[in-house]
Amino acid sequence: MAEPTQFAYRTLKEIGIVDAAPVYEPLPGFEKPEGNSRCCTYSPCGRYFAWASNDGVTVIDASVGHVITTLPTPNVYELGFSPRGSYIITWERPSKDENGDAVKNLKVWHTVEELPEDAEKQVVGRFVQKSQTGWNLQYTFDERYCARCVTNEVQFYESGDLGTVWNKLRAEGVADFAISPGNNHSVAAFIPERKGQPASVKIFNVPSFASPVSQKTFFKGDKVQLKWNQLGTTLIVLAQTEVDKTGKSYYGETTLYVLSANGGFDSRITLDKEGPIHDVSWSPNSKEFGVVYGYMPAKTTIFNQRAVVTHTFPLAPRNTILFSPTGKFVLVAGFGNLAGQMDIYDLEKDYKKICTIEGGNPSVCEWSPDSKYILTATTSPRLRVDNGVRLWHVGGGIMYNQDMVELYHVTWRPQTIDHFSPGDPLHPVPTPHASALAYLGTVKTPSKPAGAYRPPGARGTSTPLHFKREDEGGAAHIVSNGTSLVGSNGFGKPRRQVPGAETVDNLPPGAAPANVPGATAEGDENLSKAALKNKKKREAKKAKDAEAKAAGLGAGEGPSNVGENRSPERRDRRDHQRSRSKGNQDIRTPSQQRYRSNTHQGKYNGPNGNNGNGANQNNQGGQGYQGHQGQGHQGQGHQGHQGNQGFQNYQGNNNSQNHAPAGQLNNLTINPAQQPRLVDAPELSITSPGGGSPNAKKLRGLQKKIRAIEDLEMRLAGGEKLEDTQLKKIGTKAAVQAELSSLEHEG
Repeated sequence: MAEPTQFAYRTLKEIGIVDAAPVYEPLPGFEKPEGNSRCCTYSPCGRYFAWASNDGVTVIDASVGHVITTLPTPNVYELGFSPRGSYIITWERPSKDENGDAVKNLKVWHTVEELPEDAEKQVVGRFVQKSQTGWNLQYTFDERYCARCVTNEVQFYESGDLGTVWNKLRAEGVADFAISPGNNHSVAAFIPERKGQPASVKIFNVPSFASPVSQKTFFKGDKVQLKWNQLGTTLIVLAQTEVDKTGKSYYGETTLYVLSANGGFDSRITLDKEGPIHDVSWSPNSKEFGVVYGYMPAKTTIFNQRAVVTHTFPLAPRNTILFSPTGKFVLVAGFGNLAGQMDIYDLEKDYKKICTIEGGNPSVCEWSPDSKYILTATTSPRLRVDNGVRLWHVGGGIMYNQDMVELYHVTWRPQTIDHFSPGDPLHPVPTPHASALAYLGTVKTPSKPAGAYRPPGARGTSTPLHFKREDEGGAAHIVSNGTSLVGSNGFGKPRRQVPGAETVDNLPPGAAPANVPGATAEGDENLSKAALKNKKKREAKKAKDAEAKAAGLGAGEGPSNVGENRSPERRDRRDHQRSRSKGNQDIRTPSQQRYRSNTHQGKYNGPNGNNGNGANQNNQGGQGYQGHQGQGHQGQGHQGHQGNQGFQNYQGNNNSQNHAPAGQLNNLTINPAQQPRLVDAPELSITSPGGGSPNAKKLRGLQKKIRAIEDLEMRLAGGEKLEDTQLKKIGTKAAVQAELSSLEHEG
């Protein structure tokens, strides 16, 4: 009879070993240890099983359960074996001796050795290892060499002589390494970003450490996972940052790279769905690997060793992918905060889906060595309720169930495929254990699918697309700022679309949009109704002014026509402008006093110019001592803002000015009741915020827009991600420049 599969578990008060299908019984000859235990593990070859308790470490033969040896070392918190089980490694918590020196807490022992009676087991080597992360030594497949990472180097030892460093791989800042499991002695070393230099992964042949045979440099790599295939010919690098600078994820950004051990191929793997990389796993045939990636519902894709897509599974809420040890099946599941569903696919039958298993809330999921069963377990401290072990057949049925209190660890015994008889894993379906039938009796099957809650007004109607998941026909994931992450083809950022509006092209800085005959002026679609109406009014006024000039209007009629053509709002705004002076006299007429500014009440305001007929005119040309088209007066004692003396009148399109005799104000009509005694006029300082031209204010506004657009272009060129409204603003640059040029030509 073929050797049965086996699994071991550790709870708060016991350690157990169970022979699985077809017997489902505890291992004969194994006595369960009593008391608390801290850890347990199988050797990679499957021959030994060891656990650590308060008294020491015990090693047994996994086939029969008999004790082989014990290690006199208490307070062990981690256990490990070399690939062939020749050495056992223990790790204790860091401590210091009486002199304040660090105690060598990492120890290596022979698993089995001939010792005289009453002789105590001696260590092969010991080291100081402060961190529990990456604490274990790494061995080559043949156990010839082992290595450990220290500051700025990876030290290699011959396994039988751990007191002397055999060779060193010098790499400044090296943070992690991985020895390949294949026949070729290769090692991959990871050096994080430092001093502005990119991170890198380098592959060396042992012991030729002078130059790497393959390497890959990249940014966004604070830490990595190095995953070799079983043959040791290809390496997958899963790089991750601590912080996602785009703000899309709490857990940083992830990128994926693949390198060949001989330097013949290296590439970044481009993924067509935006979001984190949830899981990466090699197939046992070393020729393909699977990746689960993207925002939920995630996408699962199978790549060959050259990073070419060979198959894509349907979108679903999944975050785990596991190949069976024979490479025949693949499991795609959603654990953690997902529903615990497991999809099983047959890779040899064109990725045909076999079944979906409702696994509950497992925190452990492993294939059996014969690829016929799947072990799931809910463990503490992640969940302290419903702890236990369940075995499922690859066809979907439950085979075994065992509930436990505070289950901390469970794992299959490693076994090679040679230990099992060949045959179809799917047929025949084995008989389930009695515990499985009892479990099925306790599972409540709902009478109808619960589904999501729907208010009474929405019941009986179809679900709107924006409430559906992407795999159910809904829209792609949208981030909080309203920007779609994925286009219809799955790549890149799509164009923003507004219902009922034309598509807006996101042009690069400086690129002019194509002119379409008969199309609306660029930028008009971004204006509000009121702004568009005012723009039309301004254009109509320009056209009317041009017609008036063409008709040859006289200089005397110009001011009144200009005043009539202005809109009431513009006339009122212009009338509120006034000049400032150092004096306190007010020699304006009552009609002029109505237009006093709120911010300069009590200041001296000069008179407006005369149109030649004796009537007083309101100031339409700007602030200060200004009249219409140069028809004001000049006095020698008054200095205008243009540097001339007296009352100066200015307008950009005026060609004539009338000058009164110096020091005379005879042409002014002043209310006798308010007429003051003439004194020497003080020196005046006139400011004109509105500028000389009526278009000056608009010119400044357009120039300000151009500067703002150029600032956005610089930020975009520097790699900063802009919002859609800012990109639209960049797209209006050509229209603003055209309007600015037309105003400058008119001026």
